[in-house]
Amino acid sequence: MADAVAAALVKPTTQLLVEAGTGTGKTFGYLVPALLSGQRVLLSTATRTLQDQLFFHDLPVVTRTLRSDLSCALLKGRSNYVCLHRLDQSEGHAGLWPADQAWLADIAAWARHTDQGDIAEMRQIPEDAPVWSQVTSTADNCLGQSCPSFDACFVVKARRRAVAADVVVVNHHLLFADMALREEGFGELLPTARVVVVDEAHQLPELAALAFGQAVSSRQLRDLVRDATRAASLEAPDMPTLRDALRALDAATQWAQTEYARYQGKQDYLQIAEQPRAAEILQTLGETLVKALANLNAAAERGPELETCARRAGELHSRFVQFADRTDEDWVRWLETTPRGFVLHATPLSVAEQFQSRLARYPASWVFCSATLAVDGDFGHFRRELGLEVAEAFSWESPFDFQQQTLRYHPELTVLPNHERYLEAVADVAISVIELSRGRAFLLCTSHRALGFYAAPLRTRLKYPVLVQGEAPRAVLLEEFKRLGNAVLIGTATFWEGVDVRGEALSCVIIDKLPFAPPDDPVLRARGRRMESLGQNPFRDHQLPVAALMLKQGAGRLIRDVGDRGVLVLCDPRLKSKGYGRTFLRALPPMPETRRLADVAAFFSTKNQTRQDS
Repeated sequence: MADAVAAALVKPTTQLLVEAGTGTGKTFGYLVPALLSGQRVLLSTATRTLQDQLFFHDLPVVTRTLRSDLSCALLKGRSNYVCLHRLDQSEGHAGLWPADQAWLADIAAWARHTDQGDIAEMRQIPEDAPVWSQVTSTADNCLGQSCPSFDACFVVKARRRAVAADVVVVNHHLLFADMALREEGFGELLPTARVVVVDEAHQLPELAALAFGQAVSSRQLRDLVRDATRAASLEAPDMPTLRDALRALDAATQWAQTEYARYQGKQDYLQIAEQPRAAEILQTLGETLVKALANLNAAAERGPELETCARRAGELHSRFVQFADRTDEDWVRWLETTPRGFVLHATPLSVAEQFQSRLARYPASWVFCSATLAVDGDFGHFRRELGLEVAEAFSWESPFDFQQQTLRYHPELTVLPNHERYLEAVADVAISVIELSRGRAFLLCTSHRALGFYAAPLRTRLKYPVLVQGEAPRAVLLEEFKRLGNAVLIGTATFWEGVDVRGEALSCVIIDKLPFAPPDDPVLRARGRRMESLGQNPFRDHQLPVAALMLKQGAGRLIRDVGDRGVLVLCDPRLKSKGYGRTFLRALPPMPETRRLADVAAFFSTKNQTRQDS
């Protein structure tokens, strides 16, 4: 792999696809040639956790081994750094809950002595705690050089370190923020990089659709009203029409949220538009946003806070116009509702052309790598999604001995996933297997409904600790899972990838259903209609390869080291009863398989004996 990457880096503007199975050492496979190339390197990975792993562990190992003196920097999105200006504004704020007030005091004390200002240092405060939105900034509400704390700003310092570094580690969201021409203060980096390595690249198609799309949310509108109202009281207290316009926008947002609450999850807006009040909701939102924008523009010269709010209102209005324009058939408009509000999305049906046009702007060698880019050795799906038709492609199998280290169990379920008793049947299978594995298991679900269903019977019928996604932050759950050594963790999509549990603490992975996207997903349906109009088969050409790659990711949680052994349980009977099941099975490592629970018992018994002998 390192040889292939090194060869690609010799040729400017090369595009290289690399699939390297678990245990290949793909991080070293791209780091060594990238650092030896003598060129400026940008490394992008999927999550902040993986960023930290790459920057604090893998990079130091390689630079020490190579005796390299290259300077390295870590750069995250601005919302990962405490904003000193917003922290000053929040202290003593009467509207915060007592818990938030206590956390705010802790943050203020920490901010006085931290060097990086990275909120990941404050592990005692949950990632989703509301207080973080009060003390971090976004591209919308940042004051930039007008900020009174600009010289001490942690984001500015992080960017300066990144601009001066030879190697910079970012995440995909930050990479796309620049590619999508959105202001993240990051535009100085990508044009100067000559090597761009994108790890966990299988996530790019979905992230590209979000990055190149447009969205207006109730939270954005409410935050604008809150910040603009506060700014008006300080910088333009003599402009009552501005306050009236902001109150009208707030009322329209609340009314829209109440009306949209009748729709669950994700909905195609074409269908919603046929409802009697749909046009009135959009019209009211649009008119109140235009009035708020006009008043903010009139007040913008009164101070930096109002100037920033006027810019935010203008950007929200542009996105709203994009959403409301139903004449462009290359986009799908859809509504997403949550208990906290709504989001109006406009998403491009294809990102390949946009992605390629942006790659062409940067004269760099691009390396896309992951453990899951190909389906049965075919990179076609990934190529089509991102327009990477001319990219070179290489694939290397995992070095692990799956014949000796694993067993794949297909229980003979008599009900299909759409049956009302299916979740109950899966729970019975899971309990039987987990009793044999003595805990030490992941139960990976394809829906939050299943997540909630499985928790009760597993906690009632098993003697092992049961950890459930949502009851604590993901990092906390994983740490607890490893610490306990005999726990069961129930999780949805967030635990299917990017999770590394080595050793006996994870000896069994149970997957309840094939991870097909929900058939009523509005983007999926719109893409399906487009593909059919082009003579393509949406199921065969899109849904099937996406699901197969996702299953490959989930199964990849099981064996993470040469000494690991474990059982993969695939409950979905369609793997054996449907022709397309073969596509899924060919995507998986070559494991011995069984349909007998007794073989599972024998596998774990052998494992126990092996451990006693050692």
